[in-house]
Amino acid sequence: MLSYLARRLIESLFVLAVMSLVIYWLIGLMPGDPIDIMIFSDPEMTPAEAERLRAIYGLDRPILERYLAWLGNALSGDFGYSRLYNQPALDILLPRLGNTVVLMGLSFLLALAIALPAGIYAATRPQSPVDHAINLIAFAGISVPPFWLAILLIILFAVTLGWLPAGGMGDGRDFWADLRYLALPVMALTIATVGGVIRFMRAAAIEALRQDYVRTALAKGLSGRQVVLGHVLRNAMIPVITILALQMGNLFSGALITEQIFAYLGMGKTIFDAVIGNDYNVALAGLLLATLTTLLANLLADLAYSWLDPRITYQ
Repeated sequence: MLSYLARRLIESLFVLAVMSLVIYWLIGLMPGDPIDIMIFSDPEMTPAEAERLRAIYGLDRPILERYLAWLGNALSGDFGYSRLYNQPALDILLPRLGNTVVLMGLSFLLALAIALPAGIYAATRPQSPVDHAINLIAFAGISVPPFWLAILLIILFAVTLGWLPAGGMGDGRDFWADLRYLALPVMALTIATVGGVIRFMRAAAIEALRQDYVRTALAKGLSGRQVVLGHVLRNAMIPVITILALQMGNLFSGALITEQIFAYLGMGKTIFDAVIGNDYNVALAGLLLATLTTLLANLLADLAYSWLDPRITYQ
């Protein structure tokens, strides 16, 4: 197990290094640079002053040379300064990563709490009215674009009913007040996630119900509930975990849109603002943190396989 973990960590570091080069190159292709924005805000800046600033920030060097210099600093924990906030990039991103983890974590747990029982319930009653109703809800969740859903929730719960705030964040002093601000973004991300998980859980549970060990358990006199909870759920979770790990990347992309719509100060909104404002260091560090989180989620999914099925070993 330790050798497997070491190999996966080395592979993750390699993927992270490749992604850092790709992201750095893509950000370098963006039109304009921070000096262009300075010129826009200060029209009296002369071309000579602009060239001098480009030389100071290293923007006149080839992109590969700039990347290697950035990588050397990043390996020592220096991801550069934010041009928009005039603070170290990590000081901006780490607190907002915590906000996004709270948002994604609540959405993820709520989606599991809904999707797993709904998928199992539909699988034990195939082609029944309840199965058709759950499938209809799942397809609706998959089909609705997250940004459209977020706007619909704002119109319904914030504008029409006035039950919840349309956006923003609490001040951290009152837990229940803060929870009201989280309600709509969590709801939007949960609805966007739950449909796909229900579909995979239903398909995996139907496959598990056809196996010989289920018939054997029923022949021994176990009740349907005991068979489902003791045998079907555990085995059906193995393929579902793969989907859940892949959903982490979708949750990050969904959080980027959702945080922007609800003005929630998380990683998604910060990266979006950094890209729009040509704040290269924050955008680059933010995208790498998102990549690292997705890689760790996939590693945890692999470890969960062996916990659910002891026959799976890592050598």
